[in-house]
Amino acid sequence: MSKPFPLQTLLDLANTRMDDAARKLGEMIANETEDCRKLELLENYRSEYQARFSAACREGIDPHAWRNFSLFIGKLDEAIGAQRAVVEQARQRTSQGQQAWVDQRSRVKAFDTLSKRHQAKAARSESKHEQRLTDEHASKQFRDRNSED
Repeated sequence: MSKPFPLQTLLDLANTRMDDAARKLGEMIANETEDCRKLELLENYRSEYQARFSAACREGIDPHAWRNFSLFIGKLDEAIGAQRAVVEQARQRTSQGQQAWVDQRSRVKAFDTLSKRHQAKAARSESKHEQRLTDEHASKQFRDRNSED
């Protein structure tokens, strides 16, 4: 029976951390997608509102309505700017999450390589041991036959 891989606990821990990093990355990607969707909605709403404002201007608009349209478009521009900042932060978090996942995957690969080397060494050792036993058995049978003659 071969000895167990001495770093198996670390390999298991690295696998768990890689799975956690993958889950977090999935959440970050979903959040980024949602933030981008909100930005797109704001930009579309601003375009629609700008079109309404332009149409109202062509038809004639009083100063009070002009001011209200202008103020609201300004508020939409502020919201769009704030949402762009949110999207940029989400992209940075996603990028960091991707890097964290890559780092964890690299650790798993390193421990996995060590594990495979350990298993190969154990298999070679086991094979040599079995060969030695087979050779001893054959040698004993040969000696027993020769001593009978």
